[in-house]
Amino acid sequence: MLFSSERRLLYLYLREGWRRFSRGLSLGRMAALRFAGSTPDRLIVAPTDLRAIDPFVAEEILQGRYPLGGRALDTEGDSPFEIDLPSRAFAMKLHSFTWLRHLRAVREEAGFVKLRQIIDDWIASHGRNMGGISWEADVVAQRIIAWLSHSPVVLRNAERGFYRRFLKSLALQVRYLRHIAETLPDGEARLRVRIALAVASVSMPASASVIRKASRRLDLELDRQVLPDGGHFSRNPRAGLELLLDLLPLRQTYVNLGHDVPSRLIPCIDRMYPALRFFRHQSGELALFNGATSVLAHELASVLRYDETAGEPFRSLPHIHFERLSLGDTAIIVDTGRPLSVDLSRTAHAGCLSFEMSSGRNRFIINSGAPKFAGERFRQMARATAAHSTVTVNDTSSLRFSKSKFLGPVVTSELPRVVVERKDEPGVIDAVRASHDGYLALFGLIHERDIGILNGGRLVRGRDRLSREDGREPDAAHAALAVARFHVHPSIGMRRHSDSEIYLTAPDGEGWLFACRDGEVAIEEDVFFADPSGIRTSSQITVTFTVESQPEIQWTLIREG
Repeated sequence: MLFSSERRLLYLYLREGWRRFSRGLSLGRMAALRFAGSTPDRLIVAPTDLRAIDPFVAEEILQGRYPLGGRALDTEGDSPFEIDLPSRAFAMKLHSFTWLRHLRAVREEAGFVKLRQIIDDWIASHGRNMGGISWEADVVAQRIIAWLSHSPVVLRNAERGFYRRFLKSLALQVRYLRHIAETLPDGEARLRVRIALAVASVSMPASASVIRKASRRLDLELDRQVLPDGGHFSRNPRAGLELLLDLLPLRQTYVNLGHDVPSRLIPCIDRMYPALRFFRHQSGELALFNGATSVLAHELASVLRYDETAGEPFRSLPHIHFERLSLGDTAIIVDTGRPLSVDLSRTAHAGCLSFEMSSGRNRFIINSGAPKFAGERFRQMARATAAHSTVTVNDTSSLRFSKSKFLGPVVTSELPRVVVERKDEPGVIDAVRASHDGYLALFGLIHERDIGILNGGRLVRGRDRLSREDGREPDAAHAALAVARFHVHPSIGMRRHSDSEIYLTAPDGEGWLFACRDGEVAIEEDVFFADPSGIRTSSQITVTFTVESQPEIQWTLIREG
């Protein structure tokens, strides 16, 4: 049933109100006394952390300087938990303790003493005050995993009093997380909570029934969130990487201790690897769709070295709706989907029919990606259709997002209908045709895109068409200004060859010629959100055309030399 915009908005408000009311009833009063219980006398195992360490970060933290969340804070000898923090992203990183991995580089006893003092400060200031960022579910889950994984460093030569305080706090956090797990909205955080509880069940003393229950509930969440094609239901390529960094050590911990591995864990990991390779450009970076941001090469390598599935990447991910075209050294990834639910639309991007194109080890056409640590304003800018390599109409996104603090940044417009058709002749052409109706309600227009690779990977040919719902060309009633954007990777140089042609040159000398004889072709300033060093300026190619008089444009990318 189709909702009008007003009815959909009313539905979303009622839905969110009911969710908050139900959650409030379930949680009641969040007091530490409510989660009191026994304290374990020891830890059984410390799971491995696959993430890389940086000795420089360890040294800085021990000196009271915290380089976290894209910011740096010098505490000048004070506890970081007692002073104002520079940003929400910084606070989440600080309270999650994911930075503990860097402290594996510590070798001197004074460093271990300082580390225990930091943790003692957290326990004293936040350990029983269950509110704020430090007790958000995802932060608690990451903290439990970090404390358990790096307990050998934390507890090295620790006195008995600290040992007991540490275990008591861990047990309290685990009990809290068990209680709130069912109240969480859909998303990656909900799965990470189940992973943390499974890690705790085998890393801390627990009965067989507790271990089985944590295993069963992890299985259920894995089946919900990791779809049959191996993609995470957020449609964010990076989500799979982040989850594998936690799931792989968990699998090995079950095996090492002789416990039954959750029945869905290994099949799930095996599904996720081909999906991860699907989004991987030959340069090693992941494609930038739906909130994905920069990925450090060693992060991806640390996960891929455990890949036992082998084989070429899939051509399609039919459940999260992406298509991959490949011929010769050229690869193109196309977004042919939409948010899979209201909850998941909180992080969804309006990038339907956007694409990324790479050749060899160079990324040429990309999306702007998501900022890793920037504030909310930049995160919302990155979600707009204009931040993606696709077509915008009247500078409007194909999805509309709520600006209500009550609803959060969910999609308030009708989710578009997307139609996809593949056209493949092995070794000759690899192509896809897709359309979406995200502009139908506002402008009465359907966007259709054809894109294909030909000539052994040396030619990319594209077509963008805006038409009425019945397929006919727009008339005066559908007057609009459309812009096809091609965001160019910051490492690629550009120079104009003619009014309709632009040269793209990679650092290694590889060159491609972009050509479009329809509309007005321009090189414009751009913003690249996903750079590892932070938001940076870049450039884009735009093709501007008037829908009423020029409803279709055709463009090509031709490899030079």
